[in-house]
Amino acid sequence: MAEHEHEHDHNSHLFVMLIFNFAQLAMVNLGKIANPETKETKVDLQGASYFIDSLVMLREKSKGNLSKEESDLLNDQIAMLQMNYAETAEDQKKDKEQK
Repeated sequence: MAEHEHEHDHNSHLFVMLIFNFAQLAMVNLGKIANPETKETKVDLQGASYFIDSLVMLREKSKGNLSKEESDLLNDQIAMLQMNYAETAEDQKKDKEQK
């Protein structure tokens, strides 16, 4: 039983880290945080969309198999990323219209 709990805790930790990794990559692509390798910020809406869509797909595929905490974290991250995506897309649109 203890081995099963350890495996569940490990998998839960990996799941949380995956969510945060995808969220960070989406934020890098939204230009909200600097790329850790290049130290530059650059907007790539298509790249951000890939990571956001991947988290949405993960939510759909894992429905019913997550703890409340995991589900809440995933939902919160998706909502935050979608809000940031909409804001960045609007800013990009305004920038193009001003040029």
